[in-house]
Amino acid sequence: MTVCPCGSGTPFATCCEPWLDGGAAPTAEALMRSRYTAYTLLQRGDARAETYLARTWHPRTRPRAIESSPGLTWTGLTIHEVSGGESDADTGMVAFTARWTSGEGSARQRGELSERSRFARRAGRWVYVDAET
Repeated sequence: MTVCPCGSGTPFATCCEPWLDGGAAPTAEALMRSRYTAYTLLQRGDARAETYLARTWHPRTRPRAIESSPGLTWTGLTIHEVSGGESDADTGMVAFTARWTSGEGSARQRGELSERSRFARRAGRWVYVDAET
């Protein structure tokens, strides 16, 4: 049993994996967590990750290509605030910090990305719209 990378403390198979395999995340927070998980899997070469990130990105703001950063490893996620985004809502916001490392040995760097992400329901599914960093 592998713990999900999203920080929920639950098994990957019952947490984010069902969404990566085509299911619809029930809330904006669940989508945020599963997108973070997809980024961790993108670094490992999991073929589902890029497809999932594209599918869950609003077409108006989605980039042409979703790329991983060589040498970057996502190491943890902390959710700070959730506003809206319940299963019956149309919009939501999730504030979070995602931690990362890059490089090796004495060149190893650590950092974090803090963001307030906006989500919207489109055709019955949650999608990432944009963010304030």
